[in-house]
Amino acid sequence: MKNKSVTINDVARVAGVSKRTVSRVINSSSAVNDATRVKVQSVIDELQFEPSAQARGLASNRSFLIGLLFDDLNAAVLHPVLRGVLGACHTRGFQMVLKPLNTQASEFAMQLESILQSSRIEGYVVLPPLANDRRLLDALQQKNTPYIRLGAKLADEPNRMVISRDRDCMRTVVDLFLARGAKNLALISGPKDRVAAIERSEGFIHAAKERDILEKDIKVVAGDFSYASGLRCAQQLLAQTSRPDAIFACNDQMAIAVLHVAADLGIKIPDDLLVVGYDNDPAAALMRPSLTTIERPNEAMAYAAVEQLVASLVGEDDAAERNSLVFTPMLIERQSTKRI
Repeated sequence: MKNKSVTINDVARVAGVSKRTVSRVINSSSAVNDATRVKVQSVIDELQFEPSAQARGLASNRSFLIGLLFDDLNAAVLHPVLRGVLGACHTRGFQMVLKPLNTQASEFAMQLESILQSSRIEGYVVLPPLANDRRLLDALQQKNTPYIRLGAKLADEPNRMVISRDRDCMRTVVDLFLARGAKNLALISGPKDRVAAIERSEGFIHAAKERDILEKDIKVVAGDFSYASGLRCAQQLLAQTSRPDAIFACNDQMAIAVLHVAADLGIKIPDDLLVVGYDNDPAAALMRPSLTTIERPNEAMAYAAVEQLVASLVGEDDAAERNSLVFTPMLIERQSTKRI
């Protein structure tokens, strides 16, 4: 175990050298003679010193900082992403800097300019929906700033993308509904300007058509990823005489609203209605009945994004030729579709 209470100043004092000399040893600089290198390294080992990015940067004139750019505070997505970015940064010897942005703010352009001008960040991991904002991408490219985007479809150079198969995994949802005997499918879509929502909605309809279900027979209502919109959509669907017996909502907040409306109307889940959401929101497992959902591997995707970004920053031989990394979301079945 490294001793995180020991600083580079402690190593320099015990070794009788300057802080810059310690930094040069850490960075394997040729500007240090062998005798000094051995002495400093022995002190590092003895004190169990863990070099910080700042210490490494003293000799290399680098910051070893990676920025995480985002504008969506959805904890179901952000928390695993943070774990993934932090894990990869630790492995690679970098540090993470959080950079939230508000794309709807009138001062967005000013915020963006300030971030890109003032920081010493070497590259960025960008989360959706911000990852699809043309203003941000243009600014990054104009300044030749390295970045990696997370997304639900290929929308950039392959080595700048980490992708989840949101569209393809909808086959799993439709197959589950049909296996459980559903006849009347319904879809609560998400915002029309969100790529992930479009991929899920179109993927669901396409998967149903592949299984000989006509698009006109699928009831579709438009939500906006909020719980409130889920309530409105669920009330609209479940008030119908020929109500659906299976509903896929494009995120868990809307799916949870469906569970609540069904309970209010005395509709039994899963006997009378099957419900599936998306995100594996922490609340999904706590619901009664618990919510079946699709989980995107956000932690693994974020880890891979940092690996891809660092490869380009440190000049690894295959960095420029790397293809986009593709991940497949996973179905987590719970009580809202599992008949006991």
